[in-house]
Amino acid sequence: MTAKKNTSARATRAAVQVPSSPWTRSRSRGGEHEEKRNAVLFVAADLFNHQGYHATSLDEIAARLHVTKPTLYYYFKSKDDILMGCVRKGLDRMLQGIEQTRAAGGNSLEQLRACMQVYADIVMQPFGMCLIRIGDQDLPAASRKKLRQVKSDIDQAFRGLVIRGVQDGFLAPCDPRITAFAIAGALSWIGRWYRPDGPNTSEQIANQTIDLLLGGLLAAQQEQVAAPDAASQAARIAGATGKR
Repeated sequence: MTAKKNTSARATRAAVQVPSSPWTRSRSRGGEHEEKRNAVLFVAADLFNHQGYHATSLDEIAARLHVTKPTLYYYFKSKDDILMGCVRKGLDRMLQGIEQTRAAGGNSLEQLRACMQVYADIVMQPFGMCLIRIGDQDLPAASRKKLRQVKSDIDQAFRGLVIRGVQDGFLAPCDPRITAFAIAGALSWIGRWYRPDGPNTSEQIANQTIDLLLGGLLAAQQEQVAAPDAASQAARIAGATGKR
């Protein structure tokens, strides 16, 4: 069983294309610092996603990049700082993608679907997966505060699109706060179970999940049957609790 697990883990890791270390090839000086910084983040995110934050050491990150641990301190202050960089990249990409999608125009439903697509795509990429699988609970309080502000901006974007969708008649009346939380929660969870070597492509997973969220589970012909049942159940609950 252990051998099988190890083989599966290696296959999953192999499916994530980790770029070669910029320290092992000759490069021009221009942009080299940023390239190396990004390489540290990418390798760290891959290790955090598959081993967990606490189980990953700076020595492992350095070994993957063919450098010594002190070299990492030239680019980041600590492992917490590296995690902050990974999580921040995931959130920034989400927010930028959502803003670009909204700026591109379209009606409220088209924009909502496009923003959901961006969100789903990002959580199946290394930095987005790191954001969902590791989160911000291991970060210092000041860093958590910054990231939660960005998360709040994403939440407000979804709420605004839901409100517009209801106003435009595309969506059924609903609580925009609960609906935005449900959308983000369902899409975020993809980042926990998604495997690049799984039976479905990331596009298939995103489309099916978004269709499910926007269309619901009930088949059209079942809606009329289900509605009275729901009403009857509500009446029974009201009777049992003495509420009228």
